[in-house]
Amino acid sequence: MEQLFEDWQRGLVIVAHPDDIEYGAAAAVARWTGQGKDIRYALVTSGEAGIAGLPPAECGPLREAEEIAAAKAVGVHQVEFLGYPDGRVEETIQLRRDLAAAIRRHQPELVVLFNFGDTWAPGFANSADHRAVGRAALDAIADAGNEWIFPELTDAPWSARWAAVMGPKATHAVDVTAHIEQAEASLAEHRRYLEVLSTEPVADQVRAIVDRATGPIEGFPADRAVGFELYTFGG
Repeated sequence: MEQLFEDWQRGLVIVAHPDDIEYGAAAAVARWTGQGKDIRYALVTSGEAGIAGLPPAECGPLREAEEIAAAKAVGVHQVEFLGYPDGRVEETIQLRRDLAAAIRRHQPELVVLFNFGDTWAPGFANSADHRAVGRAALDAIADAGNEWIFPELTDAPWSARWAAVMGPKATHAVDVTAHIEQAEASLAEHRRYLEVLSTEPVADQVRAIVDRATGPIEGFPADRAVGFELYTFGG
């Protein structure tokens, strides 16, 4: 397992929902912002269908506010929401266009994505939104650098150098041992979501989730780590 290289300065994290980042990559984000890197978030939906009993018109603004607070806990201060319908995201040309526009707008060297495989583990299906967003975003990285694809976009083409996908097929990892408290504080900002998700105290849920996301990785010399599958582009 190799160390994910860190000779870059700006990163963009693209996910489907509020809390996706905090369930996985937030500890790595805390490490990177601690190094002085400029990390930004782009969320395709506002997670408005994510809390049972709370209508989407109320849930969406609440979850956006929770995500903005969660981002601040790990040093991220630019968060945007693209307004796609939670639970009904499709892998379309329009989604690719909007994600390519976000990449051109933020000009990342590294794009961080969430697991977009068909499963989390054998027998556990991944969310349709996660699949659609991750696959469209991976294509959008190439689209963003091509002047002849989506020429109607106003920002100039931009070629990111890498994509790092958090998921079960990690090829690289980062040591997040020193950033667990920040990751827990970030996830804890999703209090309303977690309170409805389980009857367990929020603090207990947070510790268990972060523990799962940041355990030791075989072959990588760190007590706590986050793993990524690395893709290289021509930027």
